[in-house]
Amino acid sequence: QVQLVESGGGLVQPGGSLRLSCAASGFTFAGYAMFWYRQAPGKEREFVARITSTGGSTNYADSVKGRFTISRDNAKNTVYLQMNNLKPEDTAVYYCNVRTPIAYWGQGTQVTVSS
Repeated sequence: QVQLVESGGGLVQPGGSLRLSCAASGFTFAGYAMFWYRQAPGKEREFVARITSTGGSTNYADSVKGRFTISRDNAKNTVYLQMNNLKPEDTAVYYCNVRTPIAYWGQGTQVTVSS
């Protein structure tokens, strides 16, 4: 069965960095685009970033463009989200997602940006 397991979240000060990882299994990872979403308390889940199956193209939400970088390692079945210059408004639970076309989600990893 499809499994997505996020890791790498934590507490970081404004301006700091974190790298999230999402380990995937149960499907042909190299055949699918991968996504990162986030959900802040009291808000709807929102799109953060997307990467194509080969990693050749990426897209970002305007709110993270220039600060976040999505990447993938198809040999390791893992997608990453490098987050730099973090702001308090980036505080959220971050989820990775794949559409096969059924949508699968991981359990999420908490990112808290606070001084």
